[in-house]
Amino acid sequence: MATQTKHVPKAHASEQPFKYPLEKPFAEPDWNRFPGYKGVSQKDWETALWQRQHSVKNLRELKAALGGHLTDDLAADIERDQKERATMSILVPPHMINMMNEGDLRHDPVRRYMLPAFSDRHTEWPNHPKASRDSLHEADMWAAEGLTHRYPTKVLAELLQTCPQYCGHCTRMDLVGNDVPQVEKVKFSSQPKDRYAGMLEYLKKTPSVRDVVVSGGDVANVPIAQLEAFVSALLEIPNIRDIRLATKGLMGLPQHFLQDEVLKGLERISKKAWERGVDIAVHTHVNHANQVTPLLGKAVRKLLEMGFRDVRNQGVLLRSVNTTPKDLLELAFSLLDYAKIMPYYFYICDIIPNSEHWRVSVGEAQKLQHDIMGYLPGFATPRVTVDVPFVGKRWIHQLKEYDREKGISYWTKNYRTGIESKDPDALTKTYVYYDPVYTLPEAGQRWWRSHPDGN
Repeated sequence: MATQTKHVPKAHASEQPFKYPLEKPFAEPDWNRFPGYKGVSQKDWETALWQRQHSVKNLRELKAALGGHLTDDLAADIERDQKERATMSILVPPHMINMMNEGDLRHDPVRRYMLPAFSDRHTEWPNHPKASRDSLHEADMWAAEGLTHRYPTKVLAELLQTCPQYCGHCTRMDLVGNDVPQVEKVKFSSQPKDRYAGMLEYLKKTPSVRDVVVSGGDVANVPIAQLEAFVSALLEIPNIRDIRLATKGLMGLPQHFLQDEVLKGLERISKKAWERGVDIAVHTHVNHANQVTPLLGKAVRKLLEMGFRDVRNQGVLLRSVNTTPKDLLELAFSLLDYAKIMPYYFYICDIIPNSEHWRVSVGEAQKLQHDIMGYLPGFATPRVTVDVPFVGKRWIHQLKEYDREKGISYWTKNYRTGIESKDPDALTKTYVYYDPVYTLPEAGQRWWRSHPDGN
């Protein structure tokens, strides 16, 4: 009789490029460390109205909030950026300022994308030669005012043009927020009631649409009675099977979602969705682990307890904010472990004016996707994507060709957008996407200097 060899286990917890568990404590930072919030009670801090009333809207208010932590040179740098580069005006709630490192605001990741400074921008290439205000052509694809029909079965409903906070890299900088010296914003021409009616009418007569992203702006700025009425009307349309509420305010102003009247309205929406067999979820936008706080986790748990299917994160890859494997993994684990938010997508920042210093190349994004694989559960491993104009979101490895010298990638698609019904070549031609010029080899940069039109 053969003697069985005893199996000796060999596997062990090896030293890894990324260390888990997370070391950063999960706690709400003490807002009293900022001069502008010294002595503010917990009751006030956790009140949505107080947060909105004390949101920073200009440099004077920023100085009052940060005091001596905001150095004169950084203040001047931000002021110059507002005059010469910024595509969004300043609007930052105290809750989000509290996520910043007051000891090094110059290099703080949250400051970098919420309060950009002129010196943050790339000197030679602040813009890509192909940058455009509505880089995804969303307004070109309106089926009704504010309703973008880009994908075969999905639409985007932009209910309003404001947010509780304005991100420097906002892809809807053409529509959202206040006018700034660089951008006179596009305005909706009709009243909200008429816009919403137009959207609903289109959806009723278009049975191919099953999925509606309700956004803006930010649904946190839609009065809850108004939001409930619109979503309830969506739930009455038989072909609508998925609804996603899009809000960065869940992270930037979680206090809004902890108000009794808001919770009651959202619970009624969730209950009606369940009764009608419709999946409803919330999409938020967190770009750095420092923005995952207990108040965010508390708001998310309320949503999950009332029956929302998921709360998912759609982040944006922003250089010097979250573009290392450590940054992305720390953020993904923080979302998953602390806030019960599903890491979902990370997009390359869109090719809008003055965004080049944030953007990464397709090659860099491919490497990031490679480097974060294997750590998170498969269902919670975020997909790194690029939103290609006239194509839509594509996983970063789905390109057809890639000219790394000129930084031009070529993409194909398998459906027509809402404005291509009569284009016979829509499904056979290739579409282009452009890397930041400064990431290219010198030969590629020379080519762009001599071919600014890209031809």
